[in-house]
Amino acid sequence: MPVPGPGYSITVRVEAPASASAAGDLTTAVGRVGGVLTAFDVVESHADAIVVDISANVLSADHAQDITAELDGLPGVRVRKVSDRTFLIHLGGKIEVAPKVALRNRDDLSRAYTPGVARVCQAIAANPEDARRLTIKRNTVAVVTDGSAVLGLGNIGPAAALPVMEGKAALFKKFAGVDAWPVCLDTQDTEEIIRTVRALAPVYAGINLEDIAAPRCFEIEARLREALDIPVFHDDQHGTAIVVVAALRNALRVVNKPIEKCKIVVSGVGAAGSAIIRLLLHKNPADIVAVDIDGIVHADRGNLDDNLTWVAEHTNKDGLSGSLHQALVGADVFIGVSAPNLFGAEQVATMADDAVVFALANPDPEIDPLEAQKHAAVVATGRSDYPNQINNVLAFPGVFRGLLDAHAHHIDDEMLIAAANAIADVVDDGRLNASFIVPSVFDNAVAPAVAEAVKAATRRVEAAG
Repeated sequence: MPVPGPGYSITVRVEAPASASAAGDLTTAVGRVGGVLTAFDVVESHADAIVVDISANVLSADHAQDITAELDGLPGVRVRKVSDRTFLIHLGGKIEVAPKVALRNRDDLSRAYTPGVARVCQAIAANPEDARRLTIKRNTVAVVTDGSAVLGLGNIGPAAALPVMEGKAALFKKFAGVDAWPVCLDTQDTEEIIRTVRALAPVYAGINLEDIAAPRCFEIEARLREALDIPVFHDDQHGTAIVVVAALRNALRVVNKPIEKCKIVVSGVGAAGSAIIRLLLHKNPADIVAVDIDGIVHADRGNLDDNLTWVAEHTNKDGLSGSLHQALVGADVFIGVSAPNLFGAEQVATMADDAVVFALANPDPEIDPLEAQKHAAVVATGRSDYPNQINNVLAFPGVFRGLLDAHAHHIDDEMLIAAANAIADVVDDGRLNASFIVPSVFDNAVAPAVAEAVKAATRRVEAAG
């Protein structure tokens, strides 16, 4: 069941009688309706009253109202104000531009801007490759979206997508020192998106596509990769795939199963699911069975688009048909990037011994992790409130750090596999167990390890021609 977490966090300012029981009464009221108290701060104290800020994690906006009502109903207590702490950190946006050079006087200005900047412009005009050396291009990535598939919210448009893209840019900077900028496009036309990204590409050394709905995302990425001389990376596809492959490698170490003998079921064959399948095929599993809303994907099912046709041709060796529940029978691994509450413990019981379950639908997974643990040996989710969080932030900062440092002109599966292996290797034998198959997103070793692996792979690939 969901538990209160920091994603819904409130601070309630209340005025209460100055009595010996005041603090206990207030904190008990929060717990009585299921809130998790995180802070209790007295901000004013008078002879007959105190003013307190009570911070708590809650389940939802409605739950926040329940807590506020419970506090306001205490004798002598008055709620003055309720602040949503998530909204507070978004006020004015989460990122900014800051100059890297001093602009203290006329001399500084004449070198950073006119007239001195003209000579730098002329140098780049004579040798365009100098843009990487003499401008922000060398360290800058565009985070591009059309707002058509944002988180689990769906098609909410470019303006509503901006907070996510800002967050992505902040993570790039925090974990890898990459300067990234949101580019939210007010169009969902494939041709216009491609044309626009091509037009703005000279400013950037890499393109991170984000939250663009399938199947358009496949064509957009493929055509931009062909048209541009900088790496194009759709994080919903490849970031997810990298971390899943890393986590699975370590999960199979825990249960001592070689992937070459494993049947893997993948639920969800959109952007993330398709990329996971394509990257897993490089590891030569015994078989992969893909399942979407219409059941098991197989060549004779009919009405398959180009993506599903490719998946059908490269998976499901035995030509299975039927439902997800049928696909799970005898499977060693389940990977879900689909929808909540698709199966229960009884279906996990039909899987092979020492099964691995990655239920990654967010915020509600394909199976309650506690139910999955009744029969599975290793369980992972996309959530931060359970062990083994599969989170793209383990991948994309280091991936782009490595690409930028190598002055990469493209990205391919060898680089993605290198990133996955680097993430897996951060968890050494001394720390590996069923509840720790991927490192923390705050592990400072992750991004540098991924960057170094991607940089080395980039140089191998480009040296080979």
